[in-house]
Amino acid sequence: MIHAALLGLALTAAGAPGLYFEQTTVVRKAGVATGPGVRSRVWHAARRLRLEAGDAPGGPALVLRLDEGRALRLDPEERVAVELDPSRLRARAHQDASVAASLMGGDEVTLRKAALEGQRTIAGHVCRGFRLRSGETAVDVWVAEDLPAGAGLFADFLEWSGAAQALGPLLAAIRELPGFPLETRVRVSVLGETQETVATVTAIRVGPQPAERFEVPAGWRLERE
Repeated sequence: MIHAALLGLALTAAGAPGLYFEQTTVVRKAGVATGPGVRSRVWHAARRLRLEAGDAPGGPALVLRLDEGRALRLDPEERVAVELDPSRLRARAHQDASVAASLMGGDEVTLRKAALEGQRTIAGHVCRGFRLRSGETAVDVWVAEDLPAGAGLFADFLEWSGAAQALGPLLAAIRELPGFPLETRVRVSVLGETQETVATVTAIRVGPQPAERFEVPAGWRLERE
């Protein structure tokens, strides 16, 4: 669901020239993974964002040009770029973020924050862990302090989608953590059943990103949704 990705994307870079990272998201029910997980790749530069899913790069992609108010779905097999209706994307993102927020108690949620013991190395970076808890929901976030990025790189996207308002206190608490989140584990218990969504960054590079990642390739057909 989009809300799981949004929690992962609540990681943002203040002043960084650009960012690329690879991430794997796994859903577990009663401690058992429901599948091998979903791999994704994200490119970010200023107010431009590209997201790909799948095991190999170069597959279908979603490109958000917030600088132009446009959203594009790229299909390399058909060499077609489809101009999407931004209002539909915003409605879906807001809906999924609202679901995540409601599981934690909505706008009235009171979050308790505690440091987790020990350290972990994720994507080559030493991380500290923190747990945010409200009711039957817990969010564990492991952050790296050595990256020139903090909790704030996709703020433009979150504001554009309406997710920032829907996630409310949870997003604010994640942004206050002292580093860039490299793993986010959301654990929810509903009617006695526990489900976990774990998003782990497996590779990350900070630096300028190729402009062509955010453009429609030459010779492609452009259609409207």
